[in-house]
Amino acid sequence: MEDRKIAIVTGASRGIGKRIASTLAEEGMILALVARNEEKLVELKNELHDSEIHSVYSCDVSNFNEVEKVVKSVFEKNGKIDYLVNNAGITRDSLLLRMREEDWDNVISINLKGVFNFTKHVIPYMARQRSGKIVNISSIVGLMGNAGQSNYAASKSGIIGFTKSIAKEYGSKGITVNAIAPGFIETDMTAKLPDRVKEEYIKSIPLKRFGKPEDIAKVVKFLLSDDADYITGETINVSGGLYI
Repeated sequence: MEDRKIAIVTGASRGIGKRIASTLAEEGMILALVARNEEKLVELKNELHDSEIHSVYSCDVSNFNEVEKVVKSVFEKNGKIDYLVNNAGITRDSLLLRMREEDWDNVISINLKGVFNFTKHVIPYMARQRSGKIVNISSIVGLMGNAGQSNYAASKSGIIGFTKSIAKEYGSKGITVNAIAPGFIETDMTAKLPDRVKEEYIKSIPLKRFGKPEDIAKVVKFLLSDDADYITGETINVSGGLYI
């Protein structure tokens, strides 16, 4: 048990986060699953390999104190924290002229401040261990922008800058920090798009299809593996060639 890696995964109750969790569980990791929806987390936990060893934490990732309690609990239960996957995120799409202040604030708070909160509280444990890997889920929209998503694009672009900065700060402690920029992935979010919009997006993707959650999970698995020990501060686009 002592040799098994401990990983925190935020936004684990659905979509990309759920697939990341199941992939890491298959790799033999012990998971701390974080999301607001505790019921969905418990369902996921019961589906996972070695379900009895995983833990669930209902948490608002934008709440600094709640996150601190979760990270402390994970460490006290397991004695270490090896990996952090910051995946939690929301959209509140609107053209700027129609965007409400609360839509801006909520997206920035969850998508960007949530990454800060978990990283801030996990880093001291990793620094003492002189080892750790952090993967932040950004978005291709953070690199290329998208009409009607200025709040989302700003939050995801911020994650990329944050990733590079923390990689520089903590590389000497043996900690790697990388980001993944997914393109259009088949999730609940993209399922809500009208068919005509989906068709237009697919035309601009060289591989002519949306990605799947497992396409992201495989890259997370790689970045957390020993094969990625000399990679830090990078943003890996997983977009089917959308951003070339």
